[in-house]
Amino acid sequence: MQNKPSSIVVLGTGGTIAGIADDARDNVGYRAAQLGVAQLMAALASVDTGPLETEQVGQVDSKDMDHALWQRLAQRVAFHLARDEVGGIVITHGTDTLEETAYFLHRVLGPTKPVVLTAAMRPASALLADGPQNLRDALSLAAMPNAKGVLVVMAQQVFQAPGLRKAHSYRLDALCAGDAGPLGRIEEGLLRQFQPWPVAEGLGLAVVAHPVQGWPRVELIYSHAGAGPQLVQALLAQPLQGVVVAGTGNGSVHAVLEAALRGAAASGVVVWRSTRCAIGAVVGEDPAGLPSAGDLTPVQARIELMLELLVVAT
Repeated sequence: MQNKPSSIVVLGTGGTIAGIADDARDNVGYRAAQLGVAQLMAALASVDTGPLETEQVGQVDSKDMDHALWQRLAQRVAFHLARDEVGGIVITHGTDTLEETAYFLHRVLGPTKPVVLTAAMRPASALLADGPQNLRDALSLAAMPNAKGVLVVMAQQVFQAPGLRKAHSYRLDALCAGDAGPLGRIEEGLLRQFQPWPVAEGLGLAVVAHPVQGWPRVELIYSHAGAGPQLVQALLAQPLQGVVVAGTGNGSVHAVLEAALRGAAASGVVVWRSTRCAIGAVVGEDPAGLPSAGDLTPVQARIELMLELLVVAT
């Protein structure tokens, strides 16, 4: 008796991949998150990845992604991963905060089945839309029996969540993974793999289960020429648990801003240093005593710090 093929569940959250413009020649003046995930799937040519299910978890332009939607998405992904008949998950998303959502799911869930996020730089209405091929590639990857972990597929490239970043504002291959490079490439539905599958021990849903209004507030500040203490002072006037500073170069911080951040740290706010450089990590210890975020991007460091503070709180 043959085993039934595993199902793939496609979860929609909106984004450019679901966007529509009034003119098919317009690749930038569109409205994101207009089509449902079922419509995106119906527009694809027949796929041979086995049974498919769709669920609309959210419908937003990803610049407007928030913690509440992250929480619901993590819950729905965990629900479907726990089903024996489900072999993998595909999530349609916008590119603007794709690196953040991918890292959040990676750290919270650490899945042993594939959770594949995909996106597009052109709306679904474009003459040469890139979303359908990206979605087909994501389905192919999610159907691979040995695939696992949180993965991102776009412009044929496959990435792990850590280190992922949106590196270009317009090109179809807008994503990169810094020094690490892509995990592989999808070529005609097959994976040419350069690195092993990601391995992560997830923190678990319980960490992010309580109301998002109670999640630690962690803000991101950039160091720059002429930086002053005003932003730090304004933040300290409100409830604040953490700050990630995107420093220049190897995580260096303007002296005036550094003094303000050291004061914040002395008052109990956790302060991490990252780098605003497009590629590279913060190497070595800081004489001022501000811990390094290592090779995490500033936005991913903010998520990591928030989750670590949540673990302590729970």
